[in-house]
Amino acid sequence: MSDDISRPVSDVGQDDLVLPFVVEPLESRGRIVRLGASVDGILSRHAYPAPVARLVGEAVAMTALLGSALKFDGRFQLQTRTDGAVSMIVVDYDAPDRMRAFARFDEEALAIASRTGESAPAQLLGRGHLALTIDQGPDMSRYQGVVPLDGQGLEQAAHQYFLQSEQIPTQVRLAVAESHTGEGRQWRAGGLMVQFLPQSEDRLRQRDLHPGDAPVGTAMHDPGDDDAWAEAKSLAATVEDHELVDPTLSSERLLYRLFHERGVKVFEGQSMREACRCSTERIADMLRGFSPQERHDMVGDNGRIGVTCEFCSAHRDFNPADFEQT
Repeated sequence: MSDDISRPVSDVGQDDLVLPFVVEPLESRGRIVRLGASVDGILSRHAYPAPVARLVGEAVAMTALLGSALKFDGRFQLQTRTDGAVSMIVVDYDAPDRMRAFARFDEEALAIASRTGESAPAQLLGRGHLALTIDQGPDMSRYQGVVPLDGQGLEQAAHQYFLQSEQIPTQVRLAVAESHTGEGRQWRAGGLMVQFLPQSEDRLRQRDLHPGDAPVGTAMHDPGDDDAWAEAKSLAATVEDHELVDPTLSSERLLYRLFHERGVKVFEGQSMREACRCSTERIADMLRGFSPQERHDMVGDNGRIGVTCEFCSAHRDFNPADFEQT
């Protein structure tokens, strides 16, 4: 069910929720996400340095925006591999609502970046690639889109991904904030994505035109030249970081601020939560896939095989004898 926000706007903010919306006069639609306990659980569990936590928080918010569009019980994964101080980020989204994440980083490189004032998210990523993978289950083929990271942040990479892979003009905004309470620091994250999805045949032809389809000598249409998309993009660009993470500002109220002159409709939201899919049984099955010698090499000083999940940091010990064939 959709609600036109020409009605009284709800000021009741809700964390860990993705709210879809549409701005029909601008032929644009999108999603807005507010993350509280879910992203705080992920970042606090790992106790990342603040610059790393902010970057991972952005990746989690972006994954929530993209993964929540899945129309089936599949998986969506965001992964970066780069030469920067933060060399890898992995965020898993299991439909309909479970997320987990971890990052790998070089402490020495991070310290240098912090001292030289080069610890912005894009600078910490460096150069490499961003991979977005959709897994629809064992009976369906996986889809993966890869875009280069050449010193730009996740927002810019998302724009490039949608133009390259789906020819959909897209505007993405991401924000992460840290607050300090009597119980320590707490993290929040937010994101906004707006896409140009025109219904008219003329606009569809213009939007989907790319060099392989155009006759020789044809001037290419830039979707950014479309008045409706130019307006939607410029309105989305006015959102401030603090608005995306403000717990006292509801998603509905923020959408109203941005698009009230055109009219915006919201749809039923999708909740988000932190949850890891690791289990003792899954890890035991993984260990059975190793050879006896490989398992022997894993045995620690306590005579057991210890495995720590990179996502949730849960540690489990296994008796090597349990894997011996009888």
